[in-house]
This record gives sequence, C-alpha cells and structure tokens, in this order.
Amino acid sequence: MKTLSQIQIELIAGKYEFSRHAFRRVVERNIGELEIREAGARAEEIENYPQDKYSPSALLLGFTRAGRALHFQVSLAESDKTKIITIYEPDPNEWINHRKRR
Repeated sequence: MKTLSQIQIELIAGKYEFSRHAFRRVVERNIGELEIREAGARAEEIENYPQDKYSPSALLLGFTRAGRALHFQVSLAESDKTKIITIYEPDPNEWINHRKRR
C-alpha cells in the first residue's frame, strides 16, 4: 500500500491519473495541474477508507500557494501513478477547518 509521502512525491511530480469522475470534476471546478502539484506537496491525510469499494483509499487535504483548500480522495493501491478518485474544494458548511466533518 502507498504511503502518504509516496503520494505527495507523485502528486508533486505530476505522476497521477484521474478517475473519469475526477476528470469531470477538475474541468467543472477549474482546478489546474499546478494547483494539484502545490496542494499535493504538503497534503495531509484527514480520513482513511480501508474498505473502499475498489481499493483502500484516503481523503487528503492540501493547500495551493494562493491558499485554495483542496480535498483529494486517492487510491492507496500500489501502481506507477497515484489515482485521484475525486477532487474538490471543501464546503465550509460541511467541514470544520477543512479537516473535520460537521
């Protein structure tokens, strides 16, 4: 299983791929590659889903240099690239400090 540091390194290097769902979301939400790399650099794990549908996954929180908060749900399965399952800006009505569900 991938570690957080492996995932951070892959995100920084642009070694990631999107699920179809995540690809639609980055287009809809205007999330750029540089933002993914920046937020991925110091991403922290805020939730863990060991029993997820296809493979264990985790929800990460990272911030761009401009301060934009991004949540990434990523697969923890071993692979050449980190798979981003979904990505979005956390809704402040649903999250406390972007880290804890209300």
